Amino acid sequence: MLKFLANRQSGSNDPLVMRRAESTRRSYALDLSKRRDFEVVHLGGINSLDIDPVEARYLLSGSSDGSVAVHDLENFTGEVKYTSKSVCFAGRGSRHRHKHTVETVIWYPLDTGMFISSGTDKLLKVWDTNTLVPADEFEFSGIVYCHAMSSVATKHCLISVACQSSTLKLVDLKSGSATHTLKGHKTAVLSTKWSTRDEFVLASGGEDNQVLLWDIRSAKGALKSLDQYNGKNANNHFTANTAHSGHVNGMTFTSDGLHLVTFGTDDRIRLWNVASGKNTMVNYGKVNNEWKKNIDIGITQGCSPDILFVPNGTNIEMLDLFKGSQIDFLRGHYMRVNCCITHPHYQELYSGGSDRNILVWTPDTDSAYEDYLKEKHEADKEQVSRIAGVVARSISATADAWSSDEDS
Repeated sequence: MLKFLANRQSGSNDPLVMRRAESTRRSYALDLSKRRDFEVVHLGGINSLDIDPVEARYLLSGSSDGSVAVHDLENFTGEVKYTSKSVCFAGRGSRHRHKHTVETVIWYPLDTGMFISSGTDKLLKVWDTNTLVPADEFEFSGIVYCHAMSSVATKHCLISVACQSSTLKLVDLKSGSATHTLKGHKTAVLSTKWSTRDEFVLASGGEDNQVLLWDIRSAKGALKSLDQYNGKNANNHFTANTAHSGHVNGMTFTSDGLHLVTFGTDDRIRLWNVASGKNTMVNYGKVNNEWKKNIDIGITQGCSPDILFVPNGTNIEMLDLFKGSQIDFLRGHYMRVNCCITHPHYQELYSGGSDRNILVWTPDTDSAYEDYLKEKHEADKEQVSRIAGVVARSISATADAWSSDEDS
């Protein structure tokens, strides 16, 4: 780090280089925070988390008991140990809460005054954060597994809805109606995400093992159907044009929008080149996934290399995004981990599990400094001991000399 500081001071390195190096160092040192936790307000497991994209200050959580909550991430108390309080909560005492499990919660991309939730009660609710009352409500024919909004959109205000149907629904917040449907999947759609690069492109994954890329301006169907074998086994009708050998229930785009990560019940993670639609063939190994529900996975921003965080049973697996190698296992939950999300500004990770806990993972850089102080203390002790030995020998020699003089 001293080298990066020196190069930054001399102007030989771009400031972004040092920032990327420090972000990577901190991300690799993630561990369960000893100083921060969350107030437990939910009576069921945590299924979904989202950080507001405006201030990155408020964390939204949805639970299997039908409740939703907003937590303040900022610490204004000045205390070292801090509990993030719930500033808004719609639980059993609210008649507006979901009647069954909340599967997904997201913030409105442009304003913290609105957020959207959906669940197994077949409802999509658009909430007013200030009053904690739904401003609008949409009912579907089946369970809503996932919904998403574009973080870069300027020309539309659409919500893509993945539900217990073979069609992907698009809901327009401006008109308050379902604008149209995207037909391409053969069975239920489990996951959907908008591109972080192009406001008109989105991806969907379903029970038919397919991952489809869509351009909402095109009425002809999907842009691409991703193939895990890149067309090499096109003659085999059992494997052709399927992204996974199991249901696809997790996906996310990288921050630059150039790659798409998908997660399937075949216990495999795949990294796709969005422009070509090709499988990059990165081998992440086997990651346990046996649930028919949407799973939120996280990716760091601004690291080199970027790190992928994937729930794996009661743990969270840290993987090198482009090499697939395992970096670490984060252990802290007592029951299955359902979701995880990275903070856009700090190298922090938040995870929710069936144990009703929201855990904070922060860089454990203090231990390195403590080790340095310990080593320095031991070195100082050794030096003091060595000096004391030299002084003692010098005194002894002087005493012997005085004794010889007296004898003579």
